Amino acid sequence: MNRRITFGITIIIILALVAIFASFVATHDPLELDLSLEGRLQGPSPEHFFGTDNLGRDVFSRMVYGTRISLSVGFIAVFISMVIGLFLGGVSGYFGGWVDSLIMRIVEVMYCFPTFFLIMMVITFLGANIVNVMVVIGLTSWAGLCRLVRAEFLTLRERDFVHSAKVQGVSDMRIIFRHILPNAMAPVYVSATLSVGGAILVESALSFLGLGVQVPTPSWGNILTAGKNYIDYAWWLTFFPGVAILITVLSFNLIGEGLREKLDPKLSESR
Repeated sequence: MNRRITFGITIIIILALVAIFASFVATHDPLELDLSLEGRLQGPSPEHFFGTDNLGRDVFSRMVYGTRISLSVGFIAVFISMVIGLFLGGVSGYFGGWVDSLIMRIVEVMYCFPTFFLIMMVITFLGANIVNVMVVIGLTSWAGLCRLVRAEFLTLRERDFVHSAKVQGVSDMRIIFRHILPNAMAPVYVSATLSVGGAILVESALSFLGLGVQVPTPSWGNILTAGKNYIDYAWWLTFFPGVAILITVLSFNLIGEGLREKLDPKLSESR
């Protein structure tokens, strides 16, 4: 297996296990406060691996539980965007004509708005919570995948196996989802994997700005928020969540690049 894929999958599996068994991995209650002078802003130590924050909460435990938030947002948001992108892109590329024109105009409208600012605007109106964050990221990030799927369908719909299915009287929806879509999935896997990292970055940025996961629920983004006011003398509050975000996003990007190289014969030959 490609070394990039192996490394990325290994990291993601470790993070997934941490998220699943967070209650066993965490050394403290992530919501437990210690407002005493000695308990606040402690540096990393055997008792508190990643130190404590300004409210005396154990940063390591909050990071562990924050893993659940980041992975959940990444996977669920990308799943939503994939469902929309696959359906609209498949219908657009298969039928063409006015259907294609209508869907492509919608895609162009989506591209007119900076995605991150659109997400911020919608979250502001709907309210900041984990469910809204996942849904809004998914509903605003399908346009690129839609265009990708459309391009694949425009090519595949002219293949002999599609014409054969039409001659046999197979319905259009069956041809789209049973015959063409499975053959168009290779680039979709690559795009989806890269998109998970992007969704995690968006959630972290929203939480950092106070528009994502709300305290006291721990997330990597709001741990960063808590640390920005103490960065001069409590470096651990920004260092550890920053490294976690970096490693997670890098892992998904490595998997995506590895899949792209593996699924594209031209790239494999060039290397």
